[in-house]
Amino acid sequence: MKVKVINQSKHPLPEYQTILSAGLDLRANLDQTVTLGPLERVLIGTGLYMELPAGFEAQIRPRSGLAFKHGLTVLNSPGTIDADYRGEIKVLLVNLSKEAFEIKDGERIAQMVVAKHEQIQWENSSDLTETERGAGGYGSTGKS
Repeated sequence: MKVKVINQSKHPLPEYQTILSAGLDLRANLDQTVTLGPLERVLIGTGLYMELPAGFEAQIRPRSGLAFKHGLTVLNSPGTIDADYRGEIKVLLVNLSKEAFEIKDGERIAQMVVAKHEQIQWENSSDLTETERGAGGYGSTGKS
Protein backbone atom coordinates (compact mmCIF):
# COMPACT_ATOMS: atom_id res chain seq x y z
CA MET A 1 0.00 0.00 0.00
CA LYS A 2 1.30 3.44 -0.85
CA VAL A 3 0.75 6.30 1.60
CA LYS A 4 1.33 9.96 0.72
CA VAL A 5 3.80 11.59 3.12
CA ILE A 6 5.31 15.02 3.64
CA ASN A 7 8.63 14.89 5.45
CA GLN A 8 9.46 18.23 7.09
CA SER A 9 11.92 16.62 9.51
CA LYS A 10 15.70 16.58 9.30
CA HIS A 11 15.62 12.77 9.10
CA PRO A 12 14.93 10.08 6.51
CA LEU A 13 11.47 8.53 6.28
CA PRO A 14 10.73 5.76 8.79
CA GLU A 15 11.67 2.29 7.60
CA TYR A 16 10.89 -1.23 8.71
CA GLN A 17 13.93 -2.53 10.61
CA THR A 18 13.46 -6.12 9.38
CA ILE A 19 11.60 -7.76 6.51
CA LEU A 20 8.84 -9.05 8.84
CA SER A 21 8.50 -5.95 11.06
CA ALA A 22 4.94 -4.70 11.62
CA GLY A 23 5.98 -1.27 12.89
CA LEU A 24 7.98 1.63 11.49
CA ASP A 25 10.21 3.45 13.99
CA LEU A 26 9.37 7.14 14.41
CA ARG A 27 12.16 9.62 15.16
CA ALA A 28 12.06 12.72 17.36
CA ASN A 29 12.38 15.90 15.31
CA LEU A 30 13.84 18.37 17.80
CA ASP A 31 15.77 21.63 17.74
CA GLN A 32 17.24 20.78 21.15
CA THR A 33 17.40 17.82 23.53
CA VAL A 34 14.33 17.36 25.75
CA THR A 35 14.81 16.09 29.30
CA LEU A 36 11.83 14.14 30.58
CA GLY A 37 11.78 13.82 34.38
CA PRO A 38 10.17 10.98 36.34
CA LEU A 39 6.40 10.82 35.73
CA GLU A 40 6.57 13.76 33.30
CA ARG A 41 4.97 13.63 29.87
CA VAL A 42 5.78 15.45 26.68
CA LEU A 43 4.45 15.66 23.13
CA ILE A 44 7.28 15.09 20.63
CA GLY A 45 6.92 16.03 16.97
CA THR A 46 8.22 13.86 14.14
CA GLY A 47 8.01 16.36 11.27
CA LEU A 48 5.90 13.83 9.33
CA TYR A 49 2.46 14.38 7.79
CA MET A 50 0.57 11.64 5.98
CA GLU A 51 -2.60 10.76 4.13
CA LEU A 52 -3.92 7.32 5.05
CA PRO A 53 -6.56 5.71 2.84
CA ALA A 54 -10.12 5.31 4.15
CA GLY A 55 -10.54 2.20 6.29
CA PHE A 56 -7.04 2.43 7.79
CA GLU A 57 -5.57 3.88 10.97
CA ALA A 58 -2.03 4.34 12.25
CA GLN A 59 -1.35 3.11 15.78
CA ILE A 60 1.46 4.74 17.76
CA ARG A 61 3.04 2.26 20.16
CA PRO A 62 6.00 2.20 22.56
CA ARG A 63 9.37 0.83 21.52
CA SER A 64 9.98 -2.21 23.71
CA GLY A 65 13.65 -1.41 24.37
CA LEU A 66 12.91 2.12 25.62
CA ALA A 67 10.09 0.81 27.79
CA PHE A 68 12.13 -2.01 29.32
CA LYS A 69 15.47 -0.23 29.76
CA HIS A 70 14.28 3.31 30.58
CA GLY A 71 10.58 3.20 31.52
CA LEU A 72 9.70 5.40 28.54
CA THR A 73 6.34 4.59 26.98
CA VAL A 74 3.54 6.05 24.88
CA LEU A 75 0.96 7.40 27.33
CA ASN A 76 -2.18 6.82 25.26
CA SER A 77 -0.97 3.50 23.91
CA PRO A 78 -1.81 2.75 21.29
CA GLY A 79 -2.46 6.25 20.07
CA THR A 80 -4.68 6.35 17.00
CA ILE A 81 -4.19 8.50 13.92
CA ASP A 82 -7.37 8.55 11.84
CA ALA A 83 -7.38 8.56 8.05
CA ASP A 84 -8.78 12.11 7.92
CA TYR A 85 -6.04 13.65 10.13
CA ARG A 86 -3.58 15.81 8.20
CA GLY A 87 -1.53 17.37 11.01
CA GLU A 88 1.95 16.48 12.18
CA ILE A 89 2.41 13.01 13.65
CA LYS A 90 3.30 13.55 17.30
CA VAL A 91 4.11 11.08 20.06
CA LEU A 92 2.88 11.48 23.65
CA LEU A 93 5.68 10.06 25.80
CA VAL A 94 5.75 9.51 29.55
CA ASN A 95 8.70 8.61 31.76
CA LEU A 96 7.60 5.94 34.25
CA SER A 97 11.07 5.48 35.70
CA LYS A 98 12.66 7.17 38.73
CA GLU A 99 15.36 8.85 36.63
CA ALA A 100 15.31 11.62 34.03
CA PHE A 101 15.61 10.60 30.39
CA GLU A 102 17.06 12.72 27.57
CA ILE A 103 15.31 12.61 24.21
CA LYS A 104 17.72 13.62 21.47
CA ASP A 105 17.00 14.78 17.93
CA GLY A 106 16.74 11.81 15.58
CA GLU A 107 16.22 9.26 18.36
CA ARG A 108 13.74 6.48 17.59
CA ILE A 109 11.00 7.15 20.16
CA ALA A 110 8.01 5.04 19.11
CA GLN A 111 6.74 2.73 16.44
CA MET A 112 3.84 3.15 14.07
CA VAL A 113 1.68 0.27 12.84
CA VAL A 114 -0.83 0.85 10.04
CA ALA A 115 -3.91 -1.34 10.38
CA LYS A 116 -7.19 -1.87 8.60
CA HIS A 117 -10.33 -1.23 10.64
CA GLU A 118 -14.09 -1.45 10.35
CA GLN A 119 -16.76 1.00 11.40
CA ILE A 120 -19.81 -0.43 13.14
CA GLN A 121 -23.49 0.37 13.01
CA TRP A 122 -25.36 -0.07 16.28
CA GLU A 123 -28.29 -2.48 16.30
CA ASN A 124 -30.58 -1.83 19.28
CA SER A 125 -31.48 -5.02 21.10
CA SER A 126 -33.07 -6.12 24.38
CA ASP A 127 -30.79 -9.17 24.78
CA LEU A 128 -27.40 -10.55 23.81
CA THR A 129 -26.35 -14.10 22.88
CA GLU A 130 -25.40 -16.17 25.94
CA THR A 131 -21.76 -17.34 26.25
CA GLU A 132 -19.82 -19.44 28.75
CA ARG A 133 -18.08 -16.33 30.09
CA GLY A 134 -21.19 -14.19 30.26
CA ALA A 135 -20.64 -10.89 32.08
CA GLY A 136 -17.41 -12.05 33.76
CA GLY A 137 -14.94 -9.19 33.56
CA TYR A 138 -11.42 -8.51 34.82
CA GLY A 139 -9.81 -11.70 36.11
CA SER A 140 -12.89 -13.83 35.49
CA THR A 141 -11.06 -16.37 33.29
CA GLY A 142 -8.47 -17.17 35.97
CA LYS A 143 -4.68 -17.11 36.06
CA SER A 144 -3.71 -20.37 34.41
